[in-house]
Amino acid sequence: MTLISRDPNIKSIKDFGPNDKIAVPTVKVSTQAIVLQIAAGETFGADQWSKLDPNTVQLGHPDAYVAMTNAQHEVRNHFAIPPFTFLELKNVPGAHVVLTSPDIMGGPLSQAQFFTTTKFADANPKIVQAVRDATKEAHDLIRSDTKAAVEIYKEVTGDKTSVEDLLAWLKEPGMMEWNLQPQGTMKFAAHLFKTGTLKTMPKSFTDYYLPLSHDLKGN
Repeated sequence: MTLISRDPNIKSIKDFGPNDKIAVPTVKVSTQAIVLQIAAGETFGADQWSKLDPNTVQLGHPDAYVAMTNAQHEVRNHFAIPPFTFLELKNVPGAHVVLTSPDIMGGPLSQAQFFTTTKFADANPKIVQAVRDATKEAHDLIRSDTKAAVEIYKEVTGDKTSVEDLLAWLKEPGMMEWNLQPQGTMKFAAHLFKTGTLKTMPKSFTDYYLPLSHDLKGN
């Protein structure tokens, strides 16, 4: 995730004033909003983790991109994800990176995960195993034949972006990884515990992932 601004006066999160709006998918609870809280706590002090919450406004990524391309729109900042990261940096005059999620998390942060109830998982172990196996198969295809994976993506989603552009974006360093193991979730959990959302601090990612994933070297 990348916090992008088209305001030349905003170079770091210390530069946000009370009227500077930051688009996130959902205020307070989206991944972007929470990572911004972690950044605020590290920048302004642990007790200031919510300092930038009033700056956030709820906009889906496509709508945030439209706002960023409109020089008259009040939203001049967007905590973006690919492909909007690349589109904004390419198409929005003055767009620049303020920070990225690896800057805050100290490494990658898992963005796409499968959820189910323990009740369902216990009752349907073959289905859960099939989902993991299919995910591994997809990861292997993405790595071994990225062009074929992109063409499947375009067919499924109807995305009009060219195969060439999508392949170029996937090669951008530090932007996206494709892994089975959870990444960065314990730092995320530590923040949720500190702010009272979680009542118990997990000892490991295995406390909240199904046993099927416990062989992975996650964090």
